[in-house]
Amino acid sequence: MHEVPRRQRSTLERHGWPLAACLSLMLVAVAPVNAQQTLEKSIQTALKEQLTSQKEGGDIAQAQADEDLPLMRFYQHVDQALVWQQPARVESLVAALQGLVDDGLTPSHYGADQLKASYQHSQTQGVTAQVAFDISATRALLKALDHLQNGKLNPREVTPRWDAPPRLQALPVAAIAQAVVSDEMANAFAQARPALPYYQPLRETLSAYRDLAAQHSAPFFPSREASLRPGEHHADVIILRQRLTYWGETGLLSGSPEAYPGVDIEQRDPRRFDRELEGAVKRFQRRHLLHADGVVGSKTRQALNASIATRVAQLRVNLERGRWMAPTLSREPHVWVDIAGYRMTYVRPNGERWSSRAVVGSSRRETPVIHSQITRLTVNPSWTLPPTIMREDMLPQLRQNPAYLSERGINAINYSGEVVDASDIDWASPGNIMLRQPPGAANPLGRVVVRFPNNEMIYLHDTPAQGLFGRDQRALSSGCVRVEGVHQLARMLLEDTGSRYRLEALINTSRSDINVNLPQHIPVSLHYVTAWPDEEGEITFREDIYRRDERVLNALNQR
Repeated sequence: MHEVPRRQRSTLERHGWPLAACLSLMLVAVAPVNAQQTLEKSIQTALKEQLTSQKEGGDIAQAQADEDLPLMRFYQHVDQALVWQQPARVESLVAALQGLVDDGLTPSHYGADQLKASYQHSQTQGVTAQVAFDISATRALLKALDHLQNGKLNPREVTPRWDAPPRLQALPVAAIAQAVVSDEMANAFAQARPALPYYQPLRETLSAYRDLAAQHSAPFFPSREASLRPGEHHADVIILRQRLTYWGETGLLSGSPEAYPGVDIEQRDPRRFDRELEGAVKRFQRRHLLHADGVVGSKTRQALNASIATRVAQLRVNLERGRWMAPTLSREPHVWVDIAGYRMTYVRPNGERWSSRAVVGSSRRETPVIHSQITRLTVNPSWTLPPTIMREDMLPQLRQNPAYLSERGINAINYSGEVVDASDIDWASPGNIMLRQPPGAANPLGRVVVRFPNNEMIYLHDTPAQGLFGRDQRALSSGCVRVEGVHQLARMLLEDTGSRYRLEALINTSRSDINVNLPQHIPVSLHYVTAWPDEEGEITFREDIYRRDERVLNALNQR
């Protein structure tokens, strides 16, 4: 029997409580405390055993996946307690996982479709089942947040020539745990998403296009020998109106006055290609990086006839790319080449943005994805032809026309660096011969080269072929990036890094191949995205010039 201390017993008896009654009350009070302590210890033991067993054995694939998820650290931050034993909290997790659809991810890959049923089943099966469910729910949470923060895929496995390590930023486990126990689930997911200007417009546009896909259909715009132009009157204008409405334009399909008696409706001829319709066509063309002239030619027709499902897939792919890119685009200053958008942007140390048109690699000679740092400029460069260009482009020409080099002012150089007579070389088997073009107006590199270390011999440079920047489609180079106004870029790089050199003075010297090291290195990234916001935040869709989207999409669709 439990012994009541003498002082406590005398106090109780003075208040008229019989000793037997006192003992019964104390036993009732002590029993729940002991039972609670026993339950907590049982939970902690089961939790430790299941976490350890899952890490050391069981499903090998799951064990490998869990190795990158800080499950144990999460439970350390919640004092080894179960956190998913209230239905409201489970429902908030399910809702947050369902919201991943607007991030281009698949909620079912995180068990969003099974969590509620699993929770209800676990509540009837005892401590072991409840612990197992709790771990599975935490795993789903951490996996989703990791994919939001770092990307679901390893970019090196789905993007050819990805010249950078994948992002592996650790999850803020303490903040996540606090958000869970404070029932702030949406905040935990919001913190994991890239907090950069491009991500939310992509996400919102995906949501809007998913809604459009569920609501609208329209006939395809027909093939035509001649373009459809503003001012024309034709039955195809009706289909154009329907097709633009399919893409979210409003007010292009007005109602019939006869359908609304007594209501004053301005009658419009739907066959007339009027100014309002022209404005809608131009907006559509700008969103697809087409020449915004309001004329419906073959390229505009092709974009009009794409399906919204195609754009939904494109947005999903580029949201994933946006998660990969967050570390590089968050740095200032930095230079960014938007390969499929044919643009280069420099964010200066003071936050000022300078943007210019660019020419990038053709589909035969793709510009790779690169993360590096600009270290130097070369002024008045000579051009040593890369091995690929020499082998695939120059040698076939030389075998047909030995005068090809002299006609273009290109020198043949032997292994000692000496110029040799091209007519003395057997171009069927030239050996260790290099081809080099001296500086000058015809040099393909122009007057300035911006250099950064990489394994692909890629750089930004000037060009004498300035007319190429006027084309809509600018995938025309052999891999390097030609930048319109690169002299201005070079001046800013020299100024922003504290260099004592002045570009004009260097260009006007008679020296060639002047290498100027920058006192500070500027981060540079070359990225491939096919849907991205412009400077106003409007999403623009680009041609998948290198056919890279499908591989990323297929990998995203796999669990």
